[in-house]
Amino acid sequence: MSMTPGARRSLASEMNVTPLIDVLLVLLIIFLVVLPERHQGEMTEIPQPTPDNLILPPDEPVVIQLHDTGDGMRPDLKINQQGVAWDSLEAKLKAVYQQRSRKVAFLKGDPEIEFAYVAEAVDIVQRAGANQVGLLGEKD
Repeated sequence: MSMTPGARRSLASEMNVTPLIDVLLVLLIIFLVVLPERHQGEMTEIPQPTPDNLILPPDEPVVIQLHDTGDGMRPDLKINQQGVAWDSLEAKLKAVYQQRSRKVAFLKGDPEIEFAYVAEAVDIVQRAGANQVGLLGEKD
């Protein structure tokens, strides 16, 4: 029991928390000392990727070029700098898109080419399986 400063003769019945605080501080120090020694967790084996699960680099973009051959003539075609005939364009593109996850093609043509040939090439590319067809300008 302790005496309150305001009333000299009356006794106050308050609990003494000093021993409780001492015990809590000792427990805190014990936990601070013991826990950092356990710096390593459980040993696990991380699964390593197999060759089938490796991330492949992005595919080279498919660029179809139409080169002007003169008035009234069908333009020459190239797929990534390799010459292709108009009749075999769809078959070659199907073979290319069969191995790709992203089916994107870019069309680039000379400014003198009639739009009908560009529209025909876009139609063939879409029939071959391309999901997106982009048109490249002169500076691309």
